[in-house]
Amino acid sequence: MATARTTTDARSLHELINAPNLMVKIPGTTEGLPSIRTMIGEGRSINVTLIFSVSRYLEVMESYLAGLEDAVAAGHSDLSNIASVASFFISRTDTEVDRRLEQLGSEEALQLRGKAAVAQAQVAYQHFLTTFSGPRWEALAEKGAQVQRPLWASTSTKNPLYPDTLYVDELIGPNTVNTMPDNTIEAFIEGGSVKRTVDADPASAKAILDSLVEIGIDLEDVAQVLEEEGVASFVKSFDELIASLTSKADSLM
Repeated sequence: MATARTTTDARSLHELINAPNLMVKIPGTTEGLPSIRTMIGEGRSINVTLIFSVSRYLEVMESYLAGLEDAVAAGHSDLSNIASVASFFISRTDTEVDRRLEQLGSEEALQLRGKAAVAQAQVAYQHFLTTFSGPRWEALAEKGAQVQRPLWASTSTKNPLYPDTLYVDELIGPNTVNTMPDNTIEAFIEGGSVKRTVDADPASAKAILDSLVEIGIDLEDVAQVLEEEGVASFVKSFDELIASLTSKADSLM
C-alpha cells in the first residue's frame, strides 16, 4: 500500500509541477525502493532521502541503476535529463551511536564517540566509486546517464564538543553534495578546510566501523531506529504544513 501510494503521489507531483529541475523526495525505505526504481524508469528525477546505513545505500544505488535500465528498455535513448541524489544522513548517526557508546561506558567505547557518522559516509563513498564504474555503468553513461550523487544531509553538529564543520571538512570530494544550514556555512567560511577528504583514508574509515561492531554497536539497528524516527518526523512536518496552509486558506474565505 505504501509503495503504491508513494509512486502515485511522486508521479502526480512531477506532472503537476512539470519543471525540468524538479526532484521529488522519496524515502530510501524498503517500501520506497520500488517507487524509486519506477520513477527513474519513467524518466523522473528523484531525491532519495533518509538513508542511514551502507547496506541501504547499496540498495538505493541498485534501484537507481535498475531504473535507468528500465528507462532504456522503455525507449529512453537519452538519459541525460534523469537526475538523482542519495541523501545520506550524518549527524543523527553520531547522536544515536554516541548514546549507545556512553551506555557501554568503557574507555574503548568512549574513544569512538563522534567517529561513526563520518566513517560510515566515507565507506559509503567507496561503494559509490565502485558502483559508478565498470561495464554496467559505462553502458548507461554512453546514453548520457548521470551518477547518482551522494548528498550529505543533517550536517550541523549536534554535540557542542565537536567542531562546527566536522561533517563538512571530512566529506569533501568529487560528485558529492553537502546541504548545510546557515550557521554551518558561516562556520565553514570562517574556518573550514577545502581539500579532498572523503576518500583520503578509506582503510581507517572501515577500521572504525569494524571497531564499533566489535564492541557491540549494531549499526543496522541504529539505522532502523533513525529511519523510523525520520519517517515519523517527516509525517509530523507534513501534517503541520497542511494544517498551516488550510488555516491560511480558510482565513481568506
